[in-house]
Amino acid sequence: MTVTSVRKDAEALTMSITAELDATVERSWQLLADPRQLERWWGPPTYPATVHDHDLTPGGRVTYVMTGPEGDTAGGYWDVVAVDPPRRLEIVDGFADDQGRPNEAMPRTTSVFTFAERDGGGTVFAIVTRFASSEDMERLISMGMDEGIRQALGQIDAILAGASA
Repeated sequence: MTVTSVRKDAEALTMSITAELDATVERSWQLLADPRQLERWWGPPTYPATVHDHDLTPGGRVTYVMTGPEGDTAGGYWDVVAVDPPRRLEIVDGFADDQGRPNEAMPRTTSVFTFAERDGGGTVFAIVTRFASSEDMERLISMGMDEGIRQALGQIDAILAGASA
């Protein structure tokens, strides 16, 4: 998998990431649709995710906890806005407390994941994240959001190749 671009647009309040996957759109969709596959890449390698709830229907919720090397945890959730398998998923992504409740003190984002056929085979996987404000964008990027997603995406090749965890 190759990350082909990471664009931050402060005026539009977006961060867009595009990657090329050596798999069909249908196979690539499973990276989101299967909670065991999702937890193998959602989060950087040093903060693997454990998915608890996984309801990819409009109005559904995905909840997860990422666990760091020192045992520290960071909870999160996705509120599912729209789903068009195997092409598109739109979510509201937020931080959660230890009980899985939204942490209102932290920013939320809206993200759209899309999968499209790539010329010559494979899939173009794009994630466009929209921030509510420039302050939220600055805060999350200063926390390492862009580098974290690059590292997370770097784990996909092994999943698509069928490597075990």
